[in-house]
Amino acid sequence: MNAPRARGGRHARQGRRARTGAALLLVLWLITLLTALVGGFALASRIEALQGRVLVSGLVAGNAARAGIEYAMTRVDQTDPRLQWRPDGQPYTWRYGGAEVEVRIIDENGKVDLNQADMNLLTELLRVLGSDQVEAARLAAAILDWRDTDPLTQAAGGAEDADYAAAGRAYGAKDAQFESIAELEQVLGFTPEIYARIEPHVTVFSGMQRPDSAFASAAVLDAMGLDGELLVDQRRQVDPVTGQPLPGAGGQDLVGSRSGTYSIDSRARLADGRETVLRAVVRSGGSAVPGMAYTVLRWEEGVTPR
Repeated sequence: MNAPRARGGRHARQGRRARTGAALLLVLWLITLLTALVGGFALASRIEALQGRVLVSGLVAGNAARAGIEYAMTRVDQTDPRLQWRPDGQPYTWRYGGAEVEVRIIDENGKVDLNQADMNLLTELLRVLGSDQVEAARLAAAILDWRDTDPLTQAAGGAEDADYAAAGRAYGAKDAQFESIAELEQVLGFTPEIYARIEPHVTVFSGMQRPDSAFASAAVLDAMGLDGELLVDQRRQVDPVTGQPLPGAGGQDLVGSRSGTYSIDSRARLADGRETVLRAVVRSGGSAVPGMAYTVLRWEEGVTPR
């Protein structure tokens, strides 16, 4: 009679141990699951916090760059030349809150106008910027063919409707003036690399056949047959009494007549290294937006610094 009871007791103890083991395993799984959930929540919270700081940092840097545009317009229009920021591309630094802002202003009169420049100036500009003579002449001719109204291809090559069709383009030469410099990307022969090189030096807003040397870049000055590096260096030499640049080589006038239309690059850098670049073309006065002292002609945010 004792043997069956002993066997029944062992079975009962084994059953209790099995149930206890299962319960312990379940508890361990629950602890593991809760740990994973808490860890995931903590990681998600950390990521959201980091994203929030990045967004806030970007907003602060963007506002600082925007402030650089606003401040530049007040300084470029100063009546006292000693306080003016000259629109000739030289950098000016300014602090806004916790940001360091670098501003460059260029009068559009200092650029090559795509609608007015002749074949020679366009060719020389492209050559100065890295194209060989043949490519430079062909691209310059393509610019002329894009804007002129006749169907005749330029002697240096150029590109009319048949050339665009042969290249597989679904469009032909515009046969009208450039409305923006971005149209150059559609002109046959222009690559993104060539466009990136020429973009800072051309405009559609000056209406001038020849740029104003008082504001032109070294590349544009070289294309005009002048010593660009020398003249840019001389523009930095200002008469402390008048606040105006001294005469350039050969009596070159480095004061110039401002157009009121400016390209402005404003780069804001925060202490944490965050940087935002805002690039705009603006015209003084005539804004349709209440409270603004200028009209925006072109606006790019978050662009790569030149």
